[in-house]
Amino acid sequence: MDSTAADRTSVCVVGGGPAGMFLGLMLARAGIAVTVLEKHRDFLRDFRGDTVHPPTMDLLDDLGLGPAFRALPQRRIEQVQAPFSGGSLRVADLRALPGPNNFVAMVPQWDLLDLLARAGDREPAFTLRMSTEAVGLRWSGHQVTGVDYRTEDGGTGAIEADLVVACDGRGSVLRAAAHLQPRSYPTPMDVWWYRVPRHDSDPSGITALISRRRAAVLIDRGDYWQVATLISKGSDPAARREPVGGLLRDLATSGPWLADRTDALSSWDEVKTLDVKLDRLPRWHVDGLLCLGDAAHAMSPVGGVGINLAVQDAVAAARLLAGPLRAGRVSTQDLARVRRRRWLPTVVVQGVQRVLHAKGLRPALEGRVDLTGSTRPPLPMRILTRTPLLRRLPAQVVGRGVVTEPTPDFARRAPEPIG
Repeated sequence: MDSTAADRTSVCVVGGGPAGMFLGLMLARAGIAVTVLEKHRDFLRDFRGDTVHPPTMDLLDDLGLGPAFRALPQRRIEQVQAPFSGGSLRVADLRALPGPNNFVAMVPQWDLLDLLARAGDREPAFTLRMSTEAVGLRWSGHQVTGVDYRTEDGGTGAIEADLVVACDGRGSVLRAAAHLQPRSYPTPMDVWWYRVPRHDSDPSGITALISRRRAAVLIDRGDYWQVATLISKGSDPAARREPVGGLLRDLATSGPWLADRTDALSSWDEVKTLDVKLDRLPRWHVDGLLCLGDAAHAMSPVGGVGINLAVQDAVAAARLLAGPLRAGRVSTQDLARVRRRRWLPTVVVQGVQRVLHAKGLRPALEGRVDLTGSTRPPLPMRILTRTPLLRRLPAQVVGRGVVTEPTPDFARRAPEPIG
């Protein structure tokens, strides 16, 4: 491609997920020209991460988008239940956290992204290009200077930029093009996503179920459950040769209230598979390129915290890089500051997930969980829920994470009226 024909922007963000859209909006409000590339024609994809955690809602309030966000259809999750042989026990109550955002909002991700896109449209420095897929990096020596792209109709082009930000997920094309190699950690499972009707008499909030063959997390979406069933790593092809009805019959052995819905799935086409990865880059950047979110650290779905971490990455990047971008001088030292700022929460959350994989999920998936023993909760669960000092810890970890990034002043706005 001829570089003289390339468009020009200050920042090219690749990937129109939550991290990319929040970053683009905040930088545009700093007066920095931003172009966000999203390879799909719209944001309508099911079983994307739909959890919006308290720090993200705080950010939306700071950006003036809180009223519009609360007007979106959503379900509040205030409690987390953990299973044991005698039933389940509430291990986290997010209402113990400071308000007003002391819950997890379950919002279709496309609604959140559409909200951010509309806010971006009101910023002169913001450009969103849908149906535009970044396919490679442009270089000048060892420095990234932009991206090559392909459009849905087969067209091609290029964008030159002072900084390229890869928010293109765990299979990041740009990360591979920059020869950045993540360190991977073993995971015992993949995930099946599907929907099951929910009745008013069912439990509420987030509920976990463990049977001899299955472990699952059920997320209350009002009139249906969004179910994540864990399966042994790589077992999906063989498991799909069995009747799909066995999936819910297995879960009903530990959740008898599901017994009247074991025929809710009629085809394996209703069950989507997530290849679970847990990895992180030792270095998140090369000169001219920064990786954020899953492109920098793919998270396990355990805890549903991956989106929150990615959004917090975006807040830190906006705050730390706006000044250098406005001055036209973004150095590798500036990019390294973002990684240093976000390293601790990434390592801590992944460390917790690795322990949960090894001590909780792997035994369940291998059928090593005793479901016939005492009907009392295990001692660690009793201590956790009965000790005032510890009771708030799970809510803090699930709800707010390790580090909450302050919203940059240049991005703050008064609440916008709805409509």
